[in-house]
Amino acid sequence: MVQTQTAPAPATQREPIRLIDKARLPDGGELLLLQSGDAFSIELDDEELMGNTDHVSEEALASMTAKRVGRPNGSVLIGGLGMGFTLGAALKAWGPDARIEVAELVPKILEWANGPLAHVFAGKLDDPRVTVTLSDVHDVIAKGAGGRFDAILLDVDNGPDGFVQQDNDRLYGPAGLEAARQALRVGGVLAIWSADPDPRFTRTLRRAGFLAEAVAVPAYDGAREDEHCLWFARRP
Repeated sequence: MVQTQTAPAPATQREPIRLIDKARLPDGGELLLLQSGDAFSIELDDEELMGNTDHVSEEALASMTAKRVGRPNGSVLIGGLGMGFTLGAALKAWGPDARIEVAELVPKILEWANGPLAHVFAGKLDDPRVTVTLSDVHDVIAKGAGGRFDAILLDVDNGPDGFVQQDNDRLYGPAGLEAARQALRVGGVLAIWSADPDPRFTRTLRRAGFLAEAVAVPAYDGAREDEHCLWFARRP
């Protein structure tokens, strides 16, 4: 979820940055919720993980997956609540009888969604199709064996490198990918967000039994060169 940023405003136009809250990660790292004017961001080690200004690729993760699945009232799992942009796009892309489960590892993220970021979420969590599970998405996937989901959307890190949580590596290794494949219905799609492309991971997905493609999408509105990478891996 590491964002590629647009050019900063001149110093005279910048709003002061204010620390709103902190959240401890299970492995000891610390997330910071920051505000500068109308802009909010969540950072780790001086890297912006997500913000409310650039979210084109997060929305594309859901909308492009829905087109590939082609079942508008299916069951969807989203790994990572973030600022709700993938969830919002999923609510638009899937039908009125869809079931959308969000697995969020950090309870504070959910608290922020109902608190200082409530205006960013704009009622998405109140949609009756949505349930939020405070759990590691890896564990939710493991419980889904037998084809529980039509789509699994993973936006829990900056990609297969596991920047935020080293434990995220288990999502992208052979065992984790096999668990995801087993949790998908035939024809279902595993979609993964990444800050950067990685041809090796495309091959890893194919070795795991998926029909996989990597797609470059703009990192933000109007981007011509800055891109993020989305993987779409279908269970044949």
